[in-house]
Amino acid sequence: MKLRKKILLGAMGGLMCLSLAACGNQAVATTKGGRITRTSYYNNMKKTANGKQVLQQMILDKVLSKDYGKDVKSSQVNAIMNQMKAQYGSEFDMLLQQQGMTTAQLRQSLRSKLLLREAVKHNTDFTPKMLKKQFKSFEPKVTVAQILVTSKSQAQTVESKLKSGDSFAKVAKKYSKDPSKKNGGRLAPFDNTAKLSPKFKDAAFKLHNGEYTKTPVKTQYGYQIIKMIHKPERGTYKDNKAALENQITDKEMKNASLMHKVVSKVLQNGDVNIQDNSLKNILAGYMSSSK
Repeated sequence: MKLRKKILLGAMGGLMCLSLAACGNQAVATTKGGRITRTSYYNNMKKTANGKQVLQQMILDKVLSKDYGKDVKSSQVNAIMNQMKAQYGSEFDMLLQQQGMTTAQLRQSLRSKLLLREAVKHNTDFTPKMLKKQFKSFEPKVTVAQILVTSKSQAQTVESKLKSGDSFAKVAKKYSKDPSKKNGGRLAPFDNTAKLSPKFKDAAFKLHNGEYTKTPVKTQYGYQIIKMIHKPERGTYKDNKAALENQITDKEMKNASLMHKVVSKVLQNGDVNIQDNSLKNILAGYMSSSK
């Protein structure tokens, strides 16, 4: 009975080897000059810098997903995707093609970044000193509407219409050159970290609810008249702890040295074992770093 069991196990092992070998010999492409098998493709790809980079990212994603996957929701990825589509409009698909990416690849890339962001956040000690320092430049998310025109004379026309009692939304729909005109000039909420003209942000944050800029703000885009729709109370740094932590995390994501330390720590704790001897040193730059 034991002998039969050994023979059976041996046969199963042989079948597995044959199966794996067959998979390796499957064609990725065929030409009149011959076949390109998965094995030959893999052996060539792993020698390239791009191939190694892809494997590094795949390994990192696996470890990050195990540690922080529960903290990254599909809704977060969808929100960023929708924001990008709104920002680029009809050019979105063209930009994807230019980058050589599919929608699925972009979605995976965004998820990878969110996972890494969680790793940075979990490995940061948010001290009161750090939070207070960030709070000095902090502004909570505000909602404004704007009217963008390209000349001073157009700005004067807008001002006269507003002074005569026309609603901001009505004037925006008629005169604004910005796509937001269809929403009465209303923009997505933003805080002090938004990638907007500093002049625009400074003018906006000085407004109270219902107020609009009496003097058009001159920026690289033209002349902008801004109205404050909703401005929450700034509160204390303790009231805004979560927002401040997020802002600090985003800032640290731009610190190459810190990012290297975080990735190194994640990989060293990830029980990574490279099976292919020719790729044993693929993570050497991270695995040799001190914890």
